[in-house]
Amino acid sequence: MKATGIVRRIDDLGRVVIPKEIRRTMRIREGDPLEIYTDREGEVIFKKYSPIGELTSFAGQYADTLNKICGISVIIADRDAVIACAGLPKKEFAERKLSGTLESIMENRALYQYNGLEKVPAIEDNERHYISCAMPILSESDIVGCVASIRVIGENGRAASDANPPETECKLIQTAASFLGKQLEA
Repeated sequence: MKATGIVRRIDDLGRVVIPKEIRRTMRIREGDPLEIYTDREGEVIFKKYSPIGELTSFAGQYADTLNKICGISVIIADRDAVIACAGLPKKEFAERKLSGTLESIMENRALYQYNGLEKVPAIEDNERHYISCAMPILSESDIVGCVASIRVIGENGRAASDANPPETECKLIQTAASFLGKQLEA
């Protein structure tokens, strides 16, 4: 554990303020759930809680199925990082932070489709892969993550297909996002 040197007092209602710098660094937004841990030495640890993280194994199986049956490269992410991928190098994608643009797409709460112009990266520091289509995962009207199909940019700087994603690909991504959202509500 790393000390920050920041000290905060607990108020009369038992609240403590997490400093803005830490919230920004850890990407903690207003309303984000935090899980509380304690240990035998008396330490209290706050950890960001990812509801979809509970479905990591299931999400991985769903991504594998989409990839094997439909030939779509897929990532499934919580609000911050990739939790499952298929058809892509796991070393490059597993647990990697999402790009700011993908976070904005999730905030829009609607299907995103590549328009043939601007290639949007799925994760930070990766310009070789871009989003074909993406759909936020909503659970009880809260954004908990997203499902996205990914295309690879070849050595010539172009993708195998620079066309807009087929309607069936977008419908499959929407179906996956809706299904995972319903699993969290159950």
